[in-house]
Order: sequence, then structure tokens, then C-alpha cells
Amino acid sequence: MSKALTDLLDLLDLEQIEEDIFRGRSRTSLVPRVFGGQVAAQALVAAGRTVPRDRTAHSLHSYFLRTGDAGAPIVYSVDRIRDGRSFTTRRVVAVQHGQPIFHLSASFQTYEEGLDHQVAMPAAPDPETLPTAAEDLPAYRHLFQDAGTVERLLESRAAVDLRYATTPPWGTIGEPVEPRSQVWFRTAGKLDGDDPLLHTCLATYVSDMTLLDSVLLAHGRGGWAVGDVVGASLDHAMWFHRPFRADEWLLYDQDSPTSQRGRGLGQARIWTRDGRLAVTVIQEGVVRVPRA
Repeated sequence: MSKALTDLLDLLDLEQIEEDIFRGRSRTSLVPRVFGGQVAAQALVAAGRTVPRDRTAHSLHSYFLRTGDAGAPIVYSVDRIRDGRSFTTRRVVAVQHGQPIFHLSASFQTYEEGLDHQVAMPAAPDPETLPTAAEDLPAYRHLFQDAGTVERLLESRAAVDLRYATTPPWGTIGEPVEPRSQVWFRTAGKLDGDDPLLHTCLATYVSDMTLLDSVLLAHGRGGWAVGDVVGASLDHAMWFHRPFRADEWLLYDQDSPTSQRGRGLGQARIWTRDGRLAVTVIQEGVVRVPRA
């Protein structure tokens, strides 16, 4: 297991400071604020810590309310909304400096049999045939705002082996293309145990890394690292359909049906390598062209 992955697991191991109250810290991000995927994953950890172990997360709905301060701890307060026979509902508010920065509602379910169908997995190249981030990113160094961007990107994603199956936004600058993006990802090392909450939280963490890429592709924009757009996540929703492991290859197939009024919508499906639909993700974010 890599040091970066160990550090990420430590980041998700929240400190319990009171019943249903937890404290988390932050890590360095590419931008000078708390990474949205981190807050969402930590909030789901907090919710999951108050739920019986036989109930696994099946959905989350969240809003990013304020910019997070990476230099300050985040306090997560959990409300036990409902404990039913089959479903458990939790609400989590993340607070910094006395103000809420993030709100999450999550639902958990006991295992049960039921009707089962899914759409077919899209075609994608094998992940082993694709360049790693360390092999791919340096070729775009001249496009980024400063020379250190490549190193910061690699550092911020070091815990995850993330490989683009399609050209990233910074590779199609000035050339609008189909608003669709594919990446394969897995953790940078095997994980001990099979705790479903841990694997779900890790997928939640990664899900915020590339979901709005497809919005950028539609307009030939390179992204935040290039500096031709500014933006931030507004809300984030996930539905967890089938079991998966975050340390095994997962295909993140993403597209954007629309963008308007300074907002862009990304939707995606996460597939296991053997073709099972594991997760559905939808996110809207602020996507603005910088003012002159």
C-alpha cells in the first residue's frame, strides 16, 4: 500500500469527539480550498459510523454550501433521522468556523433479494493499455498556468491510479468535442478487509475528481488547471447499486447533457471490470468563463 493511500485512509478515519459528532482534517488540494470529494467522503463516513453494520449505503444527496478552509478542522454533526425495518436515514452537516459548509443526506439498506436488471456496459480500452497520470500529464505542462501544476495534480491524486480512456479536457483546448469522458480508477494499492463503507467512501472521494470534464469538452475548455474556466461543485448525488471494491479497476463513464447560466451538469455510471453497474452519479457545478 502506498504512503499516499495510507494518508488518504487516515484522512477518512474521523475522530469521534462526542456521540454523533466527528472531526476531520483536510489535505492539500490543487486549488486553495477543501476538495469537495474529501468532504463528501468524510460526511458519509460520519453517517456510516452511526448505522448498524448490516446496512450499506444505497444513496447520498449533498450540497456544497461554502468554500472549505483546508487549514482548519471540519466538524461533522449527524442527525439520526430514521431507523426503519429495512432503511436507515442520516443527515450530516459539516461545519467550519461556526458556519455550515456542506450538507449530506444518506440512506442505508439491509440486504434483500429483488428484481434485477441493468443496461449494458459501454466499450472502453483495457486500463493496463492506458498511460498512468505520471506518464501522461507532463506532456501538457506547457498548457497549465504554472510549471508546478503537474506536480500538484500528481500529488493530489497520488492515492488513486486514475487513467484517462479518452482525451482529457486540456488535450482538446479550442476544439469542442462530444461531451463524454471515460476514466479507469482504483486505489494505489490493495486494501485490507472488505468493509463496504470504506469502498463506498473511497468511490465517493474519487467521483468528484473528473465528473465535470464532459462539460469542459463540449466547449473546448481546458479546465481549472489551465485557467480558461473557474468553477466549483454545487451539489452531488450518488446511488450505489451493486457491491464493488475500490482497489479493483472501475470504469467511470461520464457525460454532460447540458450547461447554461454559469452551471454545468455531469452524469455518470461507475462499472466494475466484469460489467456490473455499481454506481450512478450526478453533479451540477459552477462553470464560468473568467471575466477579462
